[in-house]
Amino acid sequence: MAPESITLLAPAKLNLFLHITGRRADGYHELQTLFQLLDYGDKLTFESADAGVLSLHVSTTEMANVNASAESEAFPLDNNLILVAARKLLEISDNPLLGAKITLKKQIPMGAGLGGGSSDAAITLIALNQLWGLQLDENQLCAIGIKLGADVPVFIRGRSAWAEGIGEQLNPVELGDFWYLVACPQCSVSTREVFCHEQLTRNTQAIKMADFLAGSARNDCESVTRKLYPQVDQAIKCLSQFAETRMTGTGSSIFARFEDEAAARTVLKALPDSLPGFVAKGIDSIVYD
Repeated sequence: MAPESITLLAPAKLNLFLHITGRRADGYHELQTLFQLLDYGDKLTFESADAGVLSLHVSTTEMANVNASAESEAFPLDNNLILVAARKLLEISDNPLLGAKITLKKQIPMGAGLGGGSSDAAITLIALNQLWGLQLDENQLCAIGIKLGADVPVFIRGRSAWAEGIGEQLNPVELGDFWYLVACPQCSVSTREVFCHEQLTRNTQAIKMADFLAGSARNDCESVTRKLYPQVDQAIKCLSQFAETRMTGTGSSIFARFEDEAAARTVLKALPDSLPGFVAKGIDSIVYD
């Protein structure tokens, strides 16, 4: 019997490295990356609603609003990935009697390279599949999700993973119990702008997991983002005083890894107020139930 209400965490992710290995004829970039899921993210609640009704109600935390000074960063209520994903499932169901009220507590900043939009879309597919009793399997949900965004499948699978292709070829990995300090410069990065930049490296040689563990990996987008967004450059210089620092995705967020929570929180307290952030634990897998 389908539940009447479902509440799930939409976890944030980090790219522990990001290599651009080529560019396809359709404009997408081939890449290699290592997705680390975090025990920090948005929270979504899904409730049954009247036939054909899809509504979204949003509240935001202080962390989610680090980029709120930019007018373009107001959370879109009409055409965001949550409602796009919900409408896609409603269309697939071919059942006009279905509906849903969706409530989002937003914690992941937008334009921060933490996968917030993709994670929200993935959780929407998972939750409404349960709420509406559609009985789609994980592979079917991923086939829908990849059309919404390259990062959506990793959140549907719910496992930290080594990724190739455009990010959809996933191999689960166990990364161990580490803590991450994630700092969020107060700017929103345009992924499109970074990937279209003429100075972006697009021919990095493919590596193996052993190469990553040996330290032979980087984020190919970092140098371009630092040139385009001085706030990111300044943030990396700041956090690098305390620990090895890397950017996630195309930015703007940066991160450092620690062996324990106390060490991460000590460094977070030492950062200036102009560089907000949070501490989260890396998780190898998450169960959506």
